[in-house]
Amino acid sequence: MQSVTLEFRTEDLELLGLIPADLFAKYEEVELLETLRLEQGWRLQLLRVRRKGALRSAAELERESRRIRAVYGFESFELVERRPRTRDYIVLVRQRNPERLRRLLSLAGGEISPTAPFRITSEKVVASFRGEERALRRVLRRLDREEFPYKVLRASGRPYPAETATSLLTSLQAEMLARAWVLGYYAVPRRITLTRMAHQTGRSAPALGKILRRAEGRLVAQWLSVEGSVPDGGTPATAHDGEA
Repeated sequence: MQSVTLEFRTEDLELLGLIPADLFAKYEEVELLETLRLEQGWRLQLLRVRRKGALRSAAELERESRRIRAVYGFESFELVERRPRTRDYIVLVRQRNPERLRRLLSLAGGEISPTAPFRITSEKVVASFRGEERALRRVLRRLDREEFPYKVLRASGRPYPAETATSLLTSLQAEMLARAWVLGYYAVPRRITLTRMAHQTGRSAPALGKILRRAEGRLVAQWLSVEGSVPDGGTPATAHDGEA
């Protein structure tokens, strides 16, 4: 797997319909936290949105949800969390992909996915992707042919540092661990409870807790083995973890 981080002008992506033209009248920054589903026709993403002024209440957002969907082109919009101290909303949105993005996704053939860092401001977009080298090259060649301006900030044939760790985890463990991190489950103080997060994932709190503990145990065992600090007696068994 390869990774690449690109920089675009925000105004260019506005022209493509990927970013609403008046988004930054009220907001300072948007960060893509996680892409939960990416199809050729639509995408489901978890976003952090920083407002310029004080945050609106959850009730106000609920009352205005229809207008918000219309203004920003969302098929669905769900408030996950308010963070008044940092003026951030965490929202789950589903959007239709504009035609140009559909063509690029078709060209990628499902072999490319967005990843961190992925931040949008009024002036520039820093967007990162990982995937098969041949697919990344196809997409970049298409951008070059269409004379779409971008700058390569970072390109690497090496795996992401986290890849060694996540290779220890099942896909379910990796997904739930990433979701817990971005929602603030590991923050101090904790910003979301296990029960609330379990409800959002459609699982019971005990089941989700087991998935997270097994993932944490594997990562800790790996770290201890790398550091040479594993106590006599070895590491916990992880070969037969049931549902994870």
